[in-house]
Amino acid sequence: MHALSHGTTSTPTTIAVPPALSLPVIEAAFPRQLHPYWPKLQRETRAWLLEKRLMTPEKVEEYADGLCYTDLMAGYYIGAPDEVLQAIADYSAWFFVWDDRHDRDIVHGRPVAWRRLKDLLHSALDRPGDHLGHRDPVVAGLADSVQRLYAFLPDTWNARFARHFHTVIEAYDREFHNRTEGIVPTVEEYLALRRLTFAHRIWTDLLEPSAGYELPDVVRKNPAYRKPALLSQEFAAWYNDLCSLPKEIAGNEVHNLGISLVTHEGMTLEEAIADVRRRVEECISEFLDAEQEALRYADRLDDGTVGGKETSAAVRACVGNMRNWFSSVYWFHHESGRYRVDSWDDRSTPPYVNNATEGEK
Repeated sequence: MHALSHGTTSTPTTIAVPPALSLPVIEAAFPRQLHPYWPKLQRETRAWLLEKRLMTPEKVEEYADGLCYTDLMAGYYIGAPDEVLQAIADYSAWFFVWDDRHDRDIVHGRPVAWRRLKDLLHSALDRPGDHLGHRDPVVAGLADSVQRLYAFLPDTWNARFARHFHTVIEAYDREFHNRTEGIVPTVEEYLALRRLTFAHRIWTDLLEPSAGYELPDVVRKNPAYRKPALLSQEFAAWYNDLCSLPKEIAGNEVHNLGISLVTHEGMTLEEAIADVRRRVEECISEFLDAEQEALRYADRLDDGTVGGKETSAAVRACVGNMRNWFSSVYWFHHESGRYRVDSWDDRSTPPYVNNATEGEK
């Protein structure tokens, strides 16, 4: 089917959404929004990728805008101050580049290079100021982006963000091992690992600086808040699996919900695709119920005090952006060149990646 995208150009364009990936409920019930800072965001992140040497000038020129990394963040963190959104968008662009480095280190059999990078990323996360000038752009890029993110909220938020991202780095290491050894995780193993490699908690943590408010633990851990947060992220991860399955089969991947279902549940590829789609659709319907409960919870938090009013408003802002994640993720997958595997010269090698490690350049 075709759907109208209101996204990233001065005039709306008609995007062809394949029937197997079409979600009419997203198009009807989750209106797309875009942060008004987006045009400058795109220019600034493109310049940042060049400045930090995260992509070559040729690849930035040819691919950066078409990959739509800034569009994804500008459709999610609505209401964020411009400088917060810029730091988040640069961090997100870095994340995609890191993900590609991880993939290329696996494909080209570079375990020593990966382990060195993993250790450096742990260090840069804890002491970003010490790594701003590191010769490896992926290390320096993380240091720069997280140092900026650490400036917006108290140290307690920074420590939580770092703790959550340390677990993401280790999850990437487990994925490295699985892919290197050809191990397809079981469905339950995969779902647990995917919550980490997709960085569910990170994108949820970043709702708070976007709202300009660190939520108290008692609020963040309340099921009324946690459930819609998790569902928004599960939708994104599983919809990504649905859209990236052809790319990952072409690259002999082992980390995809569809691949786990085929390998361990005895499903055909068609059955696995249908099962992933069912899970995606259930996330949407469950979110619509959880969203209403979260908004009722926000109402209860407003107890007439200044603190209660501020917390209630922050929860409402965060829940509103959980909703925005659905449309932003949906359109990103149909606009970004990251998933157009059929247009690549080599279906297993994305044209926007750099195949060399920093030490081999």
